[in-house]
Amino acid sequence: MMIENQESVAESIEITEQSDRVTKVSITMRVPESNHREPVISHLVSDFGLVVNITAAVLGENQGDGWFNLELEGAEEKVKSGLAYLRERNLEVWDKTNHTDGGW
Repeated sequence: MMIENQESVAESIEITEQSDRVTKVSITMRVPESNHREPVISHLVSDFGLVVNITAAVLGENQGDGWFNLELEGAEEKVKSGLAYLRERNLEVWDKTNHTDGGW
């Protein structure tokens, strides 16, 4: 499902709890061509301390929007902060945490 109100991305993504208070979410993210040069995923790792697993991606020069399926793992507050960062970058994010369609 697409999160309609981008201001509530962090609150709308369902957080699944795991051991040691670590949480994990699965998202699909659209990156407009104007943002291709921004190190968005790198910031999720370095600024928020998240483990990011890229499970699928489509991104190329002069090919329009890029798409990423990502798994974000870390402390719940860090995950929420990372999702808020994506919202601040005006990236569209879909919650895929409990979906089993397996792809695009």
